[in-house]
Order: sequence, then C-alpha cells, then structure tokens
Amino acid sequence: MTMPRIAMISEHASPIAVPGSTDVGGQNVYVDQVSRGLAGLGYLVDVYTRADDSSILPVRHHAPGVRVIAVTAGPRQPIPKDAIWSYIEEFRASTESLAREHGPYDLIHSNFWMSGWVGAQLKTQWRVPLVTIFHALGSVKQRHQGAADTSPSERCDVERGVLAASDRVISQCPDEVDELISFYGADRSRIRIVPSGVDVDRFRPICRGEARHALSLSTDERLIVYVGRVLPRKDVENVIRAVARLREQSRRPVRLIVVGGETDNADLDREPEMSRLVAIAGRLGARDAITFVGRRPSDRLRWYYSAADVFASTPWYEPYGLTPIEAMACATPVVCSAVGGITFTVVDGVTGFLVPPGDPDQLADRLERILNDDDLRTRMADAARRRVEEEFTWTTVARRTADVYHELLGGGRG
Repeated sequence: MTMPRIAMISEHASPIAVPGSTDVGGQNVYVDQVSRGLAGLGYLVDVYTRADDSSILPVRHHAPGVRVIAVTAGPRQPIPKDAIWSYIEEFRASTESLAREHGPYDLIHSNFWMSGWVGAQLKTQWRVPLVTIFHALGSVKQRHQGAADTSPSERCDVERGVLAASDRVISQCPDEVDELISFYGADRSRIRIVPSGVDVDRFRPICRGEARHALSLSTDERLIVYVGRVLPRKDVENVIRAVARLREQSRRPVRLIVVGGETDNADLDREPEMSRLVAIAGRLGARDAITFVGRRPSDRLRWYYSAADVFASTPWYEPYGLTPIEAMACATPVVCSAVGGITFTVVDGVTGFLVPPGDPDQLADRLERILNDDDLRTRMADAARRRVEEEFTWTTVARRTADVYHELLGGGRG
C-alpha cells in the first residue's frame, strides 16, 4: 500500500537548528521528533522551512523517511521570526514551486500561524486536508506582553482564518482549547488534544553524584537548575530573586545554574538579557551563588537536570513548555509558573509545585520545601518520571498525531 506523504510546514523552526538560540525552542523539537515518529509509522514527511544560511543544502535527508527542504524567502541569514511575515508570500510561492518537484502530498501539517496561512493557501490548490498546530497563540501573547508584543498586527485575524480553513487543529493542552474557543470562536469538534513530548532515552535519570562530578559541581550545595531561553518573558529574574531569599533564610549553601543563551559561554557583551540578570544578582548580593553556563547541546542537558535537586522555571506565560517535561523525565522535581500548558504537564504537589508567576516569595517557599525534605523530593522524582513515561513520550505523540491524520485520510496509512 502506498505510504501517505505529508508536507510539514514550519517557516521559522527547522528540525536541524541549534537548540537554545533565539527563536529556537520547543517548536523545533516538535517538528524534529514528530516527523521522525510519523516516518516510523509509515508516513513520508517533507519539512518545508525557511533557508537562513547560504550554505544550507536544498534538500537534506534528515532521518529515514524525513527530508528537510530549504525554502527561499527573504535573506539567507537568521532574522527574527516575526520579520518572516514580510516574506510569507515568497515563502508560499517557493514552497508551491518546490512541491511540484518533491510532491505530491496527501496532507498538509502546518506549524505556527504563518505556516498556517501558507497551509491554508496550499490546501485550496492541492485539494488535500490541512492539520494545524499553533504552538503559541497571538491572543495570549498580546494579552501578556502588551506593547512589548512584536507580532505583526494581522496575527490574530490570520489565526482566525487559519482555524476556519483547518480540517483539524492540534492543541497541546486544555488551556489552549479554551483560548481557541473563547477568543477565536473555534469549532470544538475539529480540535484534538495531543500533548507534545520528550525523548525519554535522551532525557533519563542519572545518579545525582555522578552528574555533579561530570559537571565539576559541588556535592555539598543545594542545587537549583534553570534550562531554557534567556528572554524577559521567561523571567529568570524571578528565580534569581527567589535564590537570594533562600540565601537570606538559610545557612545551607544553595546555587542556581542557568543553562541557556545565545553563546556557549554566556558572553555578556553579546547578550543584554544575561547582562541584566547578572547585574540584578549583584545588587541582591547573590552573584556568587549563580552560575551562567550558556547554551548546551540537547544531549548534555540531562546531566544538568540530573545534577539538580530541583528544576525551576517561572515564565509570565508559556504556551506549553518542554523543559519542565525534560526535567521530569530526568526524575527531577519541578517548581514552575501555573500558566498555560505547564498547568497540564506538572501535577501540583505530585511531580513538583505550581506557583503564581512573578512571586519570588512563593517560589522560594516551594523550592525550600523540596530542598529540605529528602522523602518529598524522592516521591516527586519518581512521580515525575512515571508521568512522562505514561503521557509524554514522542512515540505517544506521533501515534496520536497519526490518529488525527487517519480521521482525514481514512485507511490510507500503510
């Protein structure tokens, strides 16, 4: 039987991008892992993504059954993802042209609102079903960032149009479903909840002592780890303030390690947000308790998660958030903001704690409870890994995504 062919469109998030740098995050991981998983289930997947490097290959065989196709749209260099909207018609035209050579396709799977717009245009021409996952919604970003929101003004209207054109919409959590219905008037019958996942082989528990030894970390300090992009909305400042409070309240040493940024060595001259955080830590008298290590490859992150007594991440908002799941996969308790998809993935009081964003006192209190109670930390660690294995593996995500495709394609999967 013929294997169905999927055109996966992801204008700014390539599966081959370097994790941790600007505009590279959960969507890149999603496109990478879901395309691989779908190929393992019998689909052929072509990922169309913008060429942002003059040396990039036109077609790259990324994995068995998965190709990454470079689409010309704007300059062949990195640009902020919001700026891609100015080139989106060029992206659509280039994708359409390339598809004549590499297609035809049985289904379009669009990622993010701009790719959703492209998918809606191509759906009409190709006469195939359209599946859309937004990863983040303009309405939520607008509400939380206000004047700091750099999204094009058309974003929310475009998202409404994409919703109307999509045969199915994949939502990553119930919170997003509510937003789609209440703000956009989405048709509930077209929405399917498919949470994103984590590679449980890559993100696995390592003995804490072994992990600390490998990273040249003290075995005596209580260790908190943050992993993720270093952006204002991630509010690493809140974690730093909580650590400063912990130092004031206890004589036991505590250290925060911040993993992420634009460079491998936390180059402050090139990273304004990192420089701002260092200055804040200095004013709070906590600079000596905080280590900025810069970005690290994804296959090294499990060592940091496993070295930690607790993982902390308290963004103002988070559409879904993969790093808490990665930490949980490494059997590390988490303390995170009760926002967005985190309220779905983290079970308060079981796999960690949920706290209000922007409240360093509550964050410090919950961190202290985990740091000072070995039994609680062990119970949460075990529950965290178990929850990931049951609900958030990429194998499960791919299977659930294939089920969505199957609704639209019928019995075509080989």
